[in-house]
Amino acid sequence: MRWCARCAALLAGSPVRAERGAPRLDRLDGVPPVPVWALTPYTGPVRDVVVHWKDRGRADLDRLLVPALRGAAARLGPALSPALGGAPAAVVPVPSTGAARRARSRDPVAVLARAVATGLHDAGIRARVVPALARRGAGRDQVGLGARARGRNLAGAVRMTRRGVRSLGQRSACILVDDVLTTGATLAAVERALEHDGHEVLGAMVLAATPPPADGAGPARRPSSDIGGNLVRT
Repeated sequence: MRWCARCAALLAGSPVRAERGAPRLDRLDGVPPVPVWALTPYTGPVRDVVVHWKDRGRADLDRLLVPALRGAAARLGPALSPALGGAPAAVVPVPSTGAARRARSRDPVAVLARAVATGLHDAGIRARVVPALARRGAGRDQVGLGARARGRNLAGAVRMTRRGVRSLGQRSACILVDDVLTTGATLAAVERALEHDGHEVLGAMVLAATPPPADGAGPARRPSSDIGGNLVRT
C-alpha cells in the first residue's frame, strides 16, 4: 500500500478540536476534558494508513505522517504559547504496553512525539520529548476494547518512570501525544498520572479521532484562526 495525494490531503490543514467525541475523557470530578487536537477523523483511508503504519510494519509511512503532524503542531504553536508563558513544553508520548512494543519492534508514538516537538520548535516554542510514563504490569493493548473495557484496563495502569520524575522536575507544562483518540480512556489515565505528580496537561495531539457514534461525522473542522479554542476546557 502506498499513499496518494488524496490520503496526504486528508492529513493536511489545521488541527481540529476533537475531545467532545471522547466520552471517557470526562474525569467525573468537575474538571472539563483536556483539549485534544486531531488532524482528521479516523475513517476510511486514514484508518487503513494508521493500521498499516502502526501494526503491519509500514515504518515507511513515517514519511507521510511525521510531516503532517509536525506542520499541525507548528500551526497550533501560537495558541499554546500564551499558556506556556515562555516556559518549555514537555511533549509526553502515551506509553504502549511492553508486549506491543516488542511486537512492533519500535515505539510509533515516540516518532509522533518527536514530530510534535519539532513542530513546536518551528513555531518558536521550546519543546522537548519526555518519555515520562510507563504502563504498569502486563495490561493488554487497548485495540479492540470497548469504552468501559478500556477504562477498566487502564485503571491504575499508568505510572511515572524514574526518568520521567527527573526530567519533568517539580512542575512542567505537558502536551500529550498519541496516534488515535478513541474513547479518551488512555489520555485520561495519562493526564491523571501526570497531575498526580504536580504537572499540568495543556492538551493532547493525535493523528486522528474516531467519529462520535451519535452522528458518525467526526470532529467538525473549525476555521484555522480558532484552532486553539483559547485553550479553555469546555
